[in-house]
Amino acid sequence: MATVAPPQTPLTAHWATWMWLLAVGAGVAESVVGAVVAVGDGISMPALAAQLAVRTLVYGGLFVTIDRFFRRGVAWSRYLLAGLLGTVGLASLVYQPVSWLAENDLTQLDWSASFLISATLRTIHLSALLAALILTFHPDTNRWFHR
Repeated sequence: MATVAPPQTPLTAHWATWMWLLAVGAGVAESVVGAVVAVGDGISMPALAAQLAVRTLVYGGLFVTIDRFFRRGVAWSRYLLAGLLGTVGLASLVYQPVSWLAENDLTQLDWSASFLISATLRTIHLSALLAALILTFHPDTNRWFHR
């Protein structure tokens, strides 16, 4: 009697998983930096706690979706990730910088440490998100999800 081995995860799906996790991790790091800056700016603790609670639920849910479902090739998970992170997430990443640029020019940038850290994390977040989207719908990944 022959045994059937489960199909091996293609590299594109493997790297898509890591890019989704990197995007979520960068979002968590951005939230931490934002919280530190908000505390320095005098945000009320209840408002900060509410924001962090919502972000914790969202990022936790995304992590579970990536780790438990996407990584295993469950088809709905890639559409959920692409739908949520590829639309709402992408819009939230570009809205603030674009709206700032619409009202200011580059000579008005605040080159503080928190700005540089936030800009670096935002760049990592956006790059990982775009890479994850591309890899998620690569032909090899498509075949693996439709097995």
